[in-house]
Amino acid sequence: LQHADNPVDWYPWGEEALERARAEDKPVFLSIGYSSCHWCHVMERESFEDPETARLLNEGFVSIKVDREERPEIDAIYMEAIQAMTGRGGWPLSVFLLPDGRPFFGGTYFPPEDQAGMPGFRRVLQSVRETFRARRDAVAQSAEHLSTLLRQSAQPIPAIEPLAADILHMAAGHLAGTYDAQNGGIGMAPKFPQPMVYEFLLRYHRLTSDAQALEMVVHTLERMAAGGIYDHVGGGFHRYSTDESWLVPHFEKMLYDNALLARLYLHAYQVTGRPLFRRVAEETLDYLLREMRDPSGGFYSAEDADSEGVEGKYYLWSYDELLRLLGAEEGGLFCLYYGVAPEGNIPEGNILHLSEDPQAFAATHALSEEELDARVRQWKRTLREARARRVPPGKDDKVLTAWNGLALRTLAEAANTLGREDYRAAAVACASFLLGTTRQDGRLLRTYRQGQAKLNGYLEDYSALTDGLLALHEATFDPRWLREARGLTDAMLELFWDEGQEALFDTGSDHETLLVRPRDLYDNVLPCGASLATEVLLKMGVLTGVPLYHQRGAASLRSAQAVMRRAPMSAGQWLSALDFYLGSHKEIALIGRWEDPGTQALLEVVARRFLPNKILVGTSPESFEKLQDSPLMEGRDMVGGKPTAFVCENYVCRLPVTDPEALARELDG
Repeated sequence: LQHADNPVDWYPWGEEALERARAEDKPVFLSIGYSSCHWCHVMERESFEDPETARLLNEGFVSIKVDREERPEIDAIYMEAIQAMTGRGGWPLSVFLLPDGRPFFGGTYFPPEDQAGMPGFRRVLQSVRETFRARRDAVAQSAEHLSTLLRQSAQPIPAIEPLAADILHMAAGHLAGTYDAQNGGIGMAPKFPQPMVYEFLLRYHRLTSDAQALEMVVHTLERMAAGGIYDHVGGGFHRYSTDESWLVPHFEKMLYDNALLARLYLHAYQVTGRPLFRRVAEETLDYLLREMRDPSGGFYSAEDADSEGVEGKYYLWSYDELLRLLGAEEGGLFCLYYGVAPEGNIPEGNILHLSEDPQAFAATHALSEEELDARVRQWKRTLREARARRVPPGKDDKVLTAWNGLALRTLAEAANTLGREDYRAAAVACASFLLGTTRQDGRLLRTYRQGQAKLNGYLEDYSALTDGLLALHEATFDPRWLREARGLTDAMLELFWDEGQEALFDTGSDHETLLVRPRDLYDNVLPCGASLATEVLLKMGVLTGVPLYHQRGAASLRSAQAVMRRAPMSAGQWLSALDFYLGSHKEIALIGRWEDPGTQALLEVVARRFLPNKILVGTSPESFEKLQDSPLMEGRDMVGGKPTAFVCENYVCRLPVTDPEALARELDG
């Protein structure tokens, strides 16, 4: 949609474009990007809106434009090709293909003219067109070589060694070795939030009581919450930090980042009880509800970094503007608290960040912590109102099933842990929308916008939504969500499990034939579909007692063993799934009417604890029969007519309890 008015004759990915390339014997230019990608916008302005560049593309190529978020499998295939060719990747992704779809040349961003060692895009187009005409055999040989590499990399590697806890210990040691003890985070700049890595470290701390693992999480979350990567006025996180200290972000905001980070802060709050972590989790989820929610109940994908053509303009403040908005006294205090300088802390203005620890700041300025907190809340309200009068960044208003599944799980967990009924209602609305709108003839679809859902869902769509539905059952006790989760799990295995390879693939068996059938094994900023599906299968195995779920979850884990051993930074979700597989599970059955205060008291005991390997099934007496197919409910009933909890672990069941303190002792034992 953003490129609809370009003079380039863009096609969507599909047979029509490839057929035209074959008929006219032209190479294909494939451009892959996403709505909030800054350099995608730059290349559009410089090249795709330029009449001469458009003429070269229209005369010499068939041009295809792909949104990587709608078609992640196309992006994955050709990103791997470019990385094999150039040793680097990113977006915009610019790939040249033969008419049969095989890649032979490409790169990422190309400037319009030669600069800084990069060839100009018009010169690239002329050279590629001439090479395609004059050296066809060499082009075909390069394309076949790349295609062979892609086919080989998509083949699962059989795992020989058994799955064992040494993988977890090795991963924790590796992460500790790359940790930035001064600023928090892993490695050097640019720094991306890595929520799945820190989720694993929280689990590892719980498993081993390793103090360093917890310190890595706590310190990193403190530094991120203090830095400019966090939006101190509106809540939520920007995509990554360009520097080591989390001060200067790349300003786009992604749904998946905020869903995963809100959950991480929620879990850190469960572990530590620190109010800071609760506040950040709530402010992030409140931002999603306020700014990113579609009227349908789903959540939009992203907000741009740019507004009025300037990156970050919406989020920057001048010293004088803040004094004018808040008054000289309050504004002066605000500027001290948030590190605002008259000359700006970057050339374009001021990025708000905490200049020192709030407790120390309060003491320095003779304020109680409560007084400072009240002032901060008022400052934020004032600045939110002022910022609402600015030109906002563009919003990518497509609703992606997988990313909404991540948000669904976080909202459901937060509803229970924090007692927020608005989160519970938002989670129910999101799940109802996804199941009612992004599913046609039983097939889950990938994307929705303005009344239209389209494109077959991928493995990550099925696994993320199923995971969210399991959490929603815990937040409502509604048997519908468990029933839907099991149906999606069965459909997921039917579509994505390959019996011969004993592995899960990213595209369904009903998907169009591509150069390769992609199988991403790496957790990056998002969990890969296979790692998330693996944990879902293991959970469903416990919930239902069906051996097939456990067997296929274990097989999928084994197929990723090399990734977990060699690249733990890219295996955070896999490592969490392995912890679930190797660890003991708290199997909790809770029977009682939802509205009964006794039921809520028992649920609160469960929800406020960090129990990453728990399986919770809840039901009212009226709905009890609907959950009889779960072994966790077999032979269970309320004791003395009171809401009752049953806890089992390591194949041993304890006596049922009706008292919250007794339940707490059983869970902590």
